[in-house]
Amino acid sequence: MLLEFWFLPFYLMAIFAQHNEIAMISPTLKRPLTIWIFLFLSLNLPVTLIKSNYYHLNAQESKPESSSWSEDPLGRQTPRGTASGFINAVADKNYQKAEAYLNFEAVENPEDHIAIVKTLESLLNQNGYLYPYSSISSDNTGKANDGLPPSIDRVGMLSINGEEMDLTVEKIEGNERAPIWLFSKNTVKLLQEIDIRSTNTSGTIEALLPSFLKRWSYGGAVIGHWIAMLLIGILSYLIAWAVVFITDKIIKVFWKSANEEPVSNILKAIAFPVQLFLAVWLLVYASNQLGISIVVRQKFSWLPVICSIIALSLILWRVTQFLTDFSQKKMNLRGNVSGVSVILFLNRAAKIAIVVFGIIAILDAVGVDVTTGLAALGIGGIALALGAQKTVENFVGSVTVIADQPVRVGDFCKVGNTIGTIENIGMRSTRIRTLNRTIVTIPNGQFSSSEIENYAHRDRFRFYHVFELRYETTPDQIRYLLVELRKILYAHPKVNPDPARVRFTTLAAHSINIEIFAFIMVPEYNDFLEVQEDILLRMMDVVETSGSGFAFPSQTVYLSRDKGLSKEKSEEAAKTVKDWKIKNDLQIPKFTSEKIEELKDSLTYPPAGTSHTPDN
Repeated sequence: MLLEFWFLPFYLMAIFAQHNEIAMISPTLKRPLTIWIFLFLSLNLPVTLIKSNYYHLNAQESKPESSSWSEDPLGRQTPRGTASGFINAVADKNYQKAEAYLNFEAVENPEDHIAIVKTLESLLNQNGYLYPYSSISSDNTGKANDGLPPSIDRVGMLSINGEEMDLTVEKIEGNERAPIWLFSKNTVKLLQEIDIRSTNTSGTIEALLPSFLKRWSYGGAVIGHWIAMLLIGILSYLIAWAVVFITDKIIKVFWKSANEEPVSNILKAIAFPVQLFLAVWLLVYASNQLGISIVVRQKFSWLPVICSIIALSLILWRVTQFLTDFSQKKMNLRGNVSGVSVILFLNRAAKIAIVVFGIIAILDAVGVDVTTGLAALGIGGIALALGAQKTVENFVGSVTVIADQPVRVGDFCKVGNTIGTIENIGMRSTRIRTLNRTIVTIPNGQFSSSEIENYAHRDRFRFYHVFELRYETTPDQIRYLLVELRKILYAHPKVNPDPARVRFTTLAAHSINIEIFAFIMVPEYNDFLEVQEDILLRMMDVVETSGSGFAFPSQTVYLSRDKGLSKEKSEEAAKTVKDWKIKNDLQIPKFTSEKIEELKDSLTYPPAGTSHTPDN
């Protein structure tokens, strides 16, 4: 029963032979190896001759819907069992047994039965075909949703003088009212009316074979048909190789991008799978058109499906490798080591999935019921998922962090209550160097779900201070301070003038408060501290010049005569404000746009006299 599985190692070899990392396979042997695999898939004569037909046994082993039904000894309880049983009987030249697979209800003369069986065999040999067994229903109720009545299934096609007709089976009631599938009475009636001698047989393999190749039979067909199948297989592969090779050259001539990466790598990746797919379908088409025996062809009815699965698997394998190499180069250029690790992991996981699903698809194609196995894998997957929940959560978290990139290595950020610099983003966790020079390790599952504040992407810093002035400060002094402090913000080259705000906001318990707000246009924190220091020193000079002073958050007990505020400076500030009023130039409650433009960048920064003063 398991003899059909001989091709699974070759499927794996066909996959791995295309992977450059498999050191045990020499690059010079890859092409001969793949040719050899193709020929074995097409022409495994010994296995075909010594094995009992798997599909026939499978049909016999299928359980009837009712336990009261006895199993049909000929395996006719399913459409697949009928089709395979008929082919086995014809291969054994047991035409009396083959009669049992046809519904002769419309045939009155029993002597015509053998002739009708031989007519069906002949038409199948001459451009007729049965569907691959995997496409024929193995259910005793037949195939649903095929556009035919429930009791009729289509299992192949016949060609009569260029006209095609459906080859169908129908369900009848057998012993104990059990369902029995037979080639339909309409098909049999049509076969009875055909004179096989009048059909067009020119150009078939029988007319081309020399007589000595017709003397011996092998596996239900003359040896010449097996040899012809071998030659057709080799020729099909060579034609497919030539077509792919010429097409590749034509594409590269007319499409210049095909000679450069990444297009050239994509073409290279799909070349062999397309070649394999084309070769097997050329083999199927040519063997049908040349009239290779239906016995020989049906032994390999699974070949197109399996080779299509292998070709698709190879395309997915190579495209996955191409995308991995392409993404890995991008990550290496960015210096993203953790991203490379994730890509390599996903590459391996994708390739394992391709192989596993490819094997499952092949087993399903040869008629193996994989439902039970998939259910077992599902239960095992659930158990594994429960046991590795945190591991999977951390891996998904690492993929999220790398794909979304809320932080990068070297960024200064706050994650939850942790503040520090990102040192490493790994597959399981992220490490942060804190301000205390300790290392905090956070699992990526927790990291990706935490609130992340990234300071590294800040384009400006907020400058916000509240000046608390003494209550002895006069209104004109406050006006003077408002104007002069705004001048500093508007004039400073490192301050964004929109918004730059200086406002008299509060009469507090012990002070008169002026609020100062602006943005300092520097990206680095150390630069911000330098600019802030310069602005605060300039503002302290303005406060000193105004004759006011900073209040203390306490009560003052005068034990001696207070000198009070400077009368001269107060008068000077008042005089300045008076002049502004006379000239209508008092910039309160806000500066005019002309005045802002006049003051813009008029201050020297760094201040004159410092080591960083720009050259004049």
